[in-house]
Amino acid sequence: MIHTDVLIVGGGPAGLAAAITASRYGKDVILMERDPHLGGQLIKQTHMFFGSEKQRASVRGFDIAKEMFDKLDTISNIRIFKKTTVTAMYDDGVVTASNKDGYIKLKPKVVIIATGAYEKSLAFPGNTLPGVYGAGAVQTLMNMQGIKPGQSVVMVGAGNIGLIVSYQLLQAGVDVKAIVDAAPSIGGYAVHAAKVRRMGVPIHTRYTVKKAHGEKVLTGATIWALDERWQPVEGTEIDLECDIMCVSVGLSPLSELLWQRGCEMVHIGELGGYVPRTDLHHETNIPGVFVAGDVGGIEEASSAMVEGYLTGLYVNKRLGVEDPEMTELIEDYHKQLMELRSGPVGDKIRAGLDRAKL
Repeated sequence: MIHTDVLIVGGGPAGLAAAITASRYGKDVILMERDPHLGGQLIKQTHMFFGSEKQRASVRGFDIAKEMFDKLDTISNIRIFKKTTVTAMYDDGVVTASNKDGYIKLKPKVVIIATGAYEKSLAFPGNTLPGVYGAGAVQTLMNMQGIKPGQSVVMVGAGNIGLIVSYQLLQAGVDVKAIVDAAPSIGGYAVHAAKVRRMGVPIHTRYTVKKAHGEKVLTGATIWALDERWQPVEGTEIDLECDIMCVSVGLSPLSELLWQRGCEMVHIGELGGYVPRTDLHHETNIPGVFVAGDVGGIEEASSAMVEGYLTGLYVNKRLGVEDPEMTELIEDYHKQLMELRSGPVGDKIRAGLDRAKL
């Protein structure tokens, strides 16, 4: 049995940030990540971030990840387990995990769940054909493995991820035939939409995929318009040749461990699906179980990192640490979150988070 002060599950932006501040006052911290690498989506993100200097505005995602890796390398009271899957959380506080060396049992004083999110899929005829990808898979191919996924693509989804990945595909020399989105308006930032439009890419709102074509691999797609009741409109079909379809229709919190542990969950559409109810300190109704990042509601990576830093500090308070500087840091991180959650999109997120409060 491994005893530790803090166990963090998930090594993406929120988990990395939580590890940095959870270890700040000497507590023993273990970080577990199921992938062979840390950083989550950050290491796939080649675009420059928004926000303020504190949120690393104008710095590319993979460079932000490197900064966090370098910081972790200087901290001696963090143990990192990669390629390790946390499998269960029990009522007595025991947590189990597994990796190539076998089965691991831990007894942490507190746990931070920072497992992030998974991509939603879309049902249409032909959606299992080779060539139909999720946006995360396309980013992995291009930005991590240096592989051009195909010659021409139809992007499904005009949120920020869909728009950014479309731009990255254009930069890689892929012909973006069209971006389609069932919503009546573009969900992503106008600046991203403007960039792809300037490069000649049409964006069809109130359109969806009728079917994908091909026998063994994807060879094309038919899209059609939706009416105000979200029903397809016959006669509006557009046929597009493509060897890639990239589906980017949103994310859902990856919350299985919270369900298993018995945390109180609530469905909030603005936050991507079922999220845990938490108090102002990001602690769930199960004492000692905290959350940080997208598992508590889908937002941008910048918000996930700030939430991670904040949760790491709250965990120290939970473990009895008192420090005047901590109070100042907590106030500053709350201020940063308020700034990141400003504007029309932020209004929905704040309303959703209010409904998730204990």
